[in-house]
Amino acid sequence: MSLTKEIKDKKVNFEFNKGFLNLFSQKIKDNDTAFLDKTLKELHPADSADLIENLTPENRVKLIELEGFNIDPEIFIELNESIRSDVFILLSIESIANILKRLESDNALQILEKLDNNKKNQVLNRLSPKDRFLLEESLSYPKDSAARIMQREFTAIPSDWSVGQTIDYLRENKDLPEEFLEIFVVDNNFKPIGTVSSSKVLRTPRETKMNIIMREMPVLIPVNMDKEEVGHIFENYNLVSAGVVNKSDKLVGMITGDDVFTVLKEEAEEDVLRLAGVGDEEITDTVIKKTKRRFTWLLLNLFTALIATWVISIFGATIEQMVALAFLMPIVASMGGNAGMQTLAVTIRAIASKEISSSNINNIITKEFIIGVLNGIIFAFITGAIVHLWFKDINLTILISVAMILNMMVAGLFGILVPITLKKFNIDPAIASSVFVTTITDVIGFLSFLGLGAYFFYS
Repeated sequence: MSLTKEIKDKKVNFEFNKGFLNLFSQKIKDNDTAFLDKTLKELHPADSADLIENLTPENRVKLIELEGFNIDPEIFIELNESIRSDVFILLSIESIANILKRLESDNALQILEKLDNNKKNQVLNRLSPKDRFLLEESLSYPKDSAARIMQREFTAIPSDWSVGQTIDYLRENKDLPEEFLEIFVVDNNFKPIGTVSSSKVLRTPRETKMNIIMREMPVLIPVNMDKEEVGHIFENYNLVSAGVVNKSDKLVGMITGDDVFTVLKEEAEEDVLRLAGVGDEEITDTVIKKTKRRFTWLLLNLFTALIATWVISIFGATIEQMVALAFLMPIVASMGGNAGMQTLAVTIRAIASKEISSSNINNIITKEFIIGVLNGIIFAFITGAIVHLWFKDINLTILISVAMILNMMVAGLFGILVPITLKKFNIDPAIASSVFVTTITDVIGFLSFLGLGAYFFYS
């Protein structure tokens, strides 16, 4: 079977099959660099990264250490962060510097910023003065700023140039990006005033001035803008790329749609993980590392559970009088908790996408409160009917129905109030909201059910 045929057959439903992984692993053990090199070159960098991630740690180390074996730098960008960190521990300073030289500036920065300070400085010392200056300048900006995801390679031409001059410049200049969709038009102070698509340049007569066919710049990205905000701007304006300007409004870089897509994906994943209390955990992290990351969150949940337990203990005598209360009280608390988490998830998404504003916040809170009331009434009837058929006790039926309505109302209300309040205090609502909402619904659920039972029916 030819190598090309093997590569075509290596995947099943976009996952590497065991046979191909075994073959690739054996070639690593055999030091068959020709096979390894040819295989990875015929794969897309993302597929090559998947293949490396699926290797055992021993084979991964062997692959990297093979003499004369050079991995395409783009593959390193596609590796997950944990694996990439392990790989760069194995590489020499010279090897890392050579990798950065072959990458676009935004991708080079992505690798450089993850190195420890000592190795980072050694790598920078092996770069050209120009590359070193640009990377150090980018590193000086905040971690989550636009400057950290922009690339320094872009195409800019004076506004008084003709199409013919522009085409000749693009053909002769070797320092331009390998691929670009838009050409920036700048004034005498290098301030961007518009863009022209490369396709439009090719379709326009040579004598036409670029400032005539340019599209005025719809939006410019300041270097210090939060990268999540950059994502919203790209989404709102359907941008393919956007110029990045410094404090003097001079063009210093460009952000492309693929970088923004990565940012939005990472932010979405981060919010989901934070809601579950696991932070930026990777599947490849060690057992000890995963345990440490989850400990604080679980400890906080333990304390909130103790609060709920304390509330229950207050009504110990009531529970002793009516054992059925012990059976039924988890129903009220769990339904409230689930309803609260539904509202919380919708609210956090709305906050992240900036759909909540001062003009509509009252309407949204009212809507969620009404939803809580309606769900409370619906499930009060359902739960009440089941409890009445089960225990044949009208007092117990009324009790759980009223408690259900109260807790669902509270769940809907606090499911939106908690994340909004945290946001106002500059606390990420994705981190802390779920603990507060769960605690509130548990406490209110137990208080309403057991408190009403103690006061009205079993006092």
